[in-house]
Amino acid sequence: MDYYKILGINNGASEDEIKKAFRKLAHKYHPDKKGGDEKKFKEISEAYSVLSDKKKKEQYDKYGRVFEGGQGTTGGPFSGGPFGGFGFSADGGPASGWEFDPSNFSEFTDLGDIFDAFFEGMGVRQKRRTYYRGADLEINAEIALEEAFYGAEKEIKYSSKIKCAKCQGNGYDAAAGFEKCHVCGGQGEIKESRKSFFGDFTQVKTCQQCFGSGQIPKSVCHDCRGVGKISGERKVRVEIHPGVSNGQLIKIKGMGEAGERGAEAGDLYVRIKIKPHNIFERIGNDLLVRKEISLIDILLEKKIEIPTIAEGKLKIEIPENFNLRENLRISGGGMPIFGHFGKGNLIVELKIKTPKKLSAKAKKILEDFEGEM
Repeated sequence: MDYYKILGINNGASEDEIKKAFRKLAHKYHPDKKGGDEKKFKEISEAYSVLSDKKKKEQYDKYGRVFEGGQGTTGGPFSGGPFGGFGFSADGGPASGWEFDPSNFSEFTDLGDIFDAFFEGMGVRQKRRTYYRGADLEINAEIALEEAFYGAEKEIKYSSKIKCAKCQGNGYDAAAGFEKCHVCGGQGEIKESRKSFFGDFTQVKTCQQCFGSGQIPKSVCHDCRGVGKISGERKVRVEIHPGVSNGQLIKIKGMGEAGERGAEAGDLYVRIKIKPHNIFERIGNDLLVRKEISLIDILLEKKIEIPTIAEGKLKIEIPENFNLRENLRISGGGMPIFGHFGKGNLIVELKIKTPKKLSAKAKKILEDFEGEM
């Protein structure tokens, strides 16, 4: 509703001109007069109540509506639209007598659109994306435990949306030129009016025909159909650092899906999968190895041979008074600590092997040995 048009004045009219215009029209359309028009009189009165109030007029001139005290569709923010007569009490709750009517929400979309529209009406423009970044991708890379120990470099191939080679990812032939978008008239934006919690608002949106550029290419790429990307295969070399964990993600920027119409590509996330080992079991930064040893070797204090992931085999002695139910711990024999110096431990789980059958001579020796304990 244009209040200036209703009173027949321009937006630079003085207070006296506003008052004179109102009096003239009010006298003409007063409902008590012959030939009066009650509806027209209400419109005139509403226009005058806003334009004669300095604060309300300032709001109306700036936002195209009044956010306090007004009447009708352009009065307070809750007086028009789907919430006719709606207000708030002094404590911030709904005014007495107000009831929720679900039908008022029939024209709403999502809450984000509602608040976008509200802030647009307040003069706050939201940042708009005119093209779409490529999607991020996640793939798995399976490696051996030894590769996780020493580090490795792997080349991985994977399917993805890649930049269209024919149009270099633009989606069109730039040499063919452009023409003005017929949808937005070359503005790159279109206005949409909608209802919200705060009344009727006009929302400015990016034109989906030209994606905000205001121009339409005369020759769209047939290979990618104007999107700038097609299905294809990519390959990447991944550097795996020593000590990498099972399930750890490695981010490679810009190696995800290509963006639309020359937009930024997404990122690639490589998830490390470490294959089970036939000797070692990884527990954090430690390595567990199970070793079967003979009871006789222990009694004779023989060195036992332990496999390691880095140095082949290691010969160690069982410490005196060692509890064979416990595990041996060899410091620094485990995995490198990712991103730090040092290594975890090698944990040896001992399994004692006893003789199946002892000869009379062997029994006699053990009996003599028992006497020395």
